[in-house]
Amino acid sequence: MEENIQQEEKVQRKLVIPGDLLGEGRSGHGTYFENGKVFSRSVGLAEDRGGLHIVIPLGGVYSPKKGDGVIGRIEEIIFSKWIVGINSPYQGAMTLSDAVEEFVDLTKTDLTKYFEPGDLIFAEISAVSKSKQINLSMKSRKCRKLRGGRLIKVVPSKVPRIIGRSGSMVELIKNTTGTQIVVGQNGLVWVKGENEDLATEAILLIDEKSHIKGLTEFMKDFLEKSPKRTPLKQPIVEEHESEEFDSEESDEFN
Repeated sequence: MEENIQQEEKVQRKLVIPGDLLGEGRSGHGTYFENGKVFSRSVGLAEDRGGLHIVIPLGGVYSPKKGDGVIGRIEEIIFSKWIVGINSPYQGAMTLSDAVEEFVDLTKTDLTKYFEPGDLIFAEISAVSKSKQINLSMKSRKCRKLRGGRLIKVVPSKVPRIIGRSGSMVELIKNTTGTQIVVGQNGLVWVKGENEDLATEAILLIDEKSHIKGLTEFMKDFLEKSPKRTPLKQPIVEEHESEEFDSEESDEFN
């Protein structure tokens, strides 16, 4: 974790607006290339990673992408599929074959046996059509129903900061607060455990201060000084390891 903190300190970020010149080099996320130069495509924090320019947006809604792990809420059941809200302008749909491995006789089985309206799930986006039809799947071993706990909403573009490089930030919060934490790329975070209040406060603080330099050290200091903290112990063993949510894009942002 100390190595990850040092790497974070080396990354220089600056606030930019659309059209700002970032320099020469390669055009990455949130930028565009024109006449041999790289420019910002949005309001956000710009980074130069060895000639690769990227901009981390400071706001916006979640745009679903294939392979994303998302937290969703079952909204209704239509025929042999579930309709799922995923904190996006677009709803997700999960068919019976994408939800369960076993054969199900629909003439004899009530689908609420598996998922019913109101249930929270962690699922993977298996496909996104051009018309933004979102297909979800529970087939990955990291996917499951989320029971109890609480749900926190953050700006989707801040998710990589909550995860941290190789999961360092979310592991720090989990170990200090004695909680399980599941982070969805869609800006929803599920927390359950000994000190949900402190974990929630920490996550919302990252959402608020994601732009500051040395964020990991800042959060480490905040958690260590909190009177609500849980004494450090062995990491919680749970079905999800934080690295499973740390996509290539997330690593790029930290």
